[in-house]
Amino acid sequence: MRLTKNIILMLALFGLFAAGISPVYADIYRYVDADGKIHFTDTPTHGRFSMYLKERRPAGAQTSSYRDLIKRHAGSFRLEEALVKAVIKAESNYQPRVVSHKGAQGLMQLIPETARDLRVNNPFDPSENIRGGSEYLRRMLDLFNNDLELALAAYNAGPGAVQRYGGIPPYTETRNYVQRVKRYLDHYRQAGDTLL
Repeated sequence: MRLTKNIILMLALFGLFAAGISPVYADIYRYVDADGKIHFTDTPTHGRFSMYLKERRPAGAQTSSYRDLIKRHAGSFRLEEALVKAVIKAESNYQPRVVSHKGAQGLMQLIPETARDLRVNNPFDPSENIRGGSEYLRRMLDLFNNDLELALAAYNAGPGAVQRYGGIPPYTETRNYVQRVKRYLDHYRQAGDTLL
């Protein structure tokens, strides 16, 4: 069954190439449901999808466009570019189509409800995701009087959890997240325009 689908996929791509139509490269994800049915997508909707075929990008193309998007959206929301880079690194390691086990999506790992609130229609679009994530990060900084650790904890665990505990919640994941982002932030401040 899988071999047949792979052959069909390869023939379809070859047919497009032979017809002079350049394929659009995108990551392909695969999920096998409880009935054994195989689902393929370039836009995973839950964390059970796994990478099937990795996108091939021209060298350097994505990196420079990420820099431009980060610069634009960080500036729009009065954020340090190094901070936006650090959050992206900690959240998704610059993988634009990643979906967490909790359903967070894209570069800055926006939960669908938060994405809707931020008017992010396609959380897998890097520009929309970075804009929405930057706006949310600005909201958290404003809510917690520019206290970076509290804002990062709220970005990870939600502002309600930070308010409920009167500080960083006692969640191992959140405490590790805050420290990880701060390490990346120090790196980006020192390294300047690089992306890891």
